[in-house]
Amino acid sequence: MTDHPRIRLRAEHVIGHDGRGHVLWRNGEVVFEGSRILFVGRGFEGRVDRDTDHGEAVIGPGLIDLDALGDLDSTVLAFDNGPEWKLGRIWTEDYLARGPREAYSAEEETFKYRYAFAQLIRNGITTAMPITSMTYRAWAESYDEFAAVAGVAGEMGIRAYLGPCYMSGVTLTDDQGRLSQHWDEARGLAGLEEACRFIADFGGTQGGLVQAMLAPDRIETCTPALLRRTAEIAAETGVPVRLHCCQSRYEVDLVKRLRGLSPYRWLNALGLLRPRTVLPHGIHLEPGDIDLLAASGAAIVHCPVVFARDGEALNSFARYRERGVTIAMGTDTAPPDLLDNMRQGLNICRVLEGRAASSAAEFYDAATLGGAKALGRDDIGRLSPGAQADITVFDLSGFHLGPAIDPVKTMLLAGTGRDFTHAWIAGREVMRERRIPGHDLDDMRRRAQAQFAKLEASHSARAPGNPAPDVMFKPSFPLAG
Repeated sequence: MTDHPRIRLRAEHVIGHDGRGHVLWRNGEVVFEGSRILFVGRGFEGRVDRDTDHGEAVIGPGLIDLDALGDLDSTVLAFDNGPEWKLGRIWTEDYLARGPREAYSAEEETFKYRYAFAQLIRNGITTAMPITSMTYRAWAESYDEFAAVAGVAGEMGIRAYLGPCYMSGVTLTDDQGRLSQHWDEARGLAGLEEACRFIADFGGTQGGLVQAMLAPDRIETCTPALLRRTAEIAAETGVPVRLHCCQSRYEVDLVKRLRGLSPYRWLNALGLLRPRTVLPHGIHLEPGDIDLLAASGAAIVHCPVVFARDGEALNSFARYRERGVTIAMGTDTAPPDLLDNMRQGLNICRVLEGRAASSAAEFYDAATLGGAKALGRDDIGRLSPGAQADITVFDLSGFHLGPAIDPVKTMLLAGTGRDFTHAWIAGREVMRERRIPGHDLDDMRRRAQAQFAKLEASHSARAPGNPAPDVMFKPSFPLAG
C-alpha cells in the first residue's frame, strides 16, 4: 500500500514518450502515483483516487531550463540604454579599488530566488539550473547562501541543480570602455572548496529535488588551475558542470591570447569538454569547434532572446543539431519564458538558414529531452511509465491563441509561459490555476519591485563617473510636465 493517491489527468492532447521520442495522444490521459508516472495513453483500467479532465488543453512534460533566470534581472536595464560598460554592468577599476560590495542583504538574496522559482514554475519550468549576475556581488556566491537556496527550492517544490558560483577573475572597464582582467586565483580556489562542501552536504536532498552542480562563472574569469580542479571534482563526483562560454568576441580573443587555444579547445585540453558539461551560449565559434563539441558529448544551452536583444544569434541551431551536438534551452533573462525563447529561436534559425532549417518539434525537444540528456537523465523531460511525475498543463482555450492547429505549433506560435495553468513536480502540485499554492504572488511582485529599485540604484557606484540612475536608465519617451 502507498500513502499517495493515484491521480489521473485527462485532456484533449497529451504529449507522451514511446521510448524513441515524443508522441501525441488525442484525448489522452496520464496516471501517476507519488513521484512516478504509471501510465500514459488512453483507457487506463486500474484504480484511480482522483480524476481531473482539463479539457481543451495540452498535458506535457515539465520544461527544463539550464540557464534559468534566478535573479531580479539586471540585463534588462541595458535595453535601449547604451553600452553595458557605461551602465555599471561591468566593474570599473575605481570600483575595484574602493572595494566591491553586495547590493543586497542576505535576506534579499534569498528572496530573489523564491521570486525567481515562482516565476519559473509559473512558466511551466519544472527543472532549473539557476543563473544570477556576479556584477552586483562583492565577489561571487557562498556556501551559506546556497544552503538557504536549497531550502527555498524544497519549499517551492522545484527540481533544481544548485551550487555557489565561483571565479578567479573579473572583467574591468576604464572610462573609455577598454576592457581588462583582474585576477585573484586564491579566491577562486576557495570558492571551489565551498562548492565541494555544498555537493557533500546538499546533493540529493529535499527528496532528491535538489541536486548539486559545479558553477564556475565564465571561461574568461577562470584560471587554468581553477578549471582543471573543477574537471577533477566533476569526474570524482559525477555532478554536472555549467560554464558560460563563447558568448562574446572579447572572451574568445582573450582566451586565445592567454591560453593559446579557442575556448572549446582549451576546455577539451583541461578535461572539461565531456558529457554533463553544460555550456551556455556558443555564439562565437572558431573553425572545427562544432565537430569537437559534438564528439565530446557536452551540451550547448541555447538562449536566443537575450542575444537577439543585442543583435546576435547562434549560427545556428540547425547547424549544431545536424552535426550531433546536444542542445538544451535556457531563459537567462526576464521574462523567464521558454516558449518565447523557443519561438524566437525558431524564427532566428529560419532567418539564418531558411524555412526548412528547423521545426517546432525540434525546439520542443531541446526544451525537454535535450535538457534531460545534457544532465545525463532519462527520467525527466518526458511523460512515460517510470519517469518522474513532472507534468504541466497548457490551456488551449484562450481567445488570444486563435484557432488551434497542432497543439505544439499553437504553443510556440501564439502561446506564452503565462498559458500554463497547472504543474506537478515529482507528483507534488506546485501550480494550480496559475497560482503557486501557499505563496502570495501579488505580495512577491510588490517586494520584487522595491528590491529592484535598490538594484538599479547600485549601478551608479560601478559605472564610470558614477552617474545617477535616472541619467543611465531613461524612459522610452521624454517625461512630460
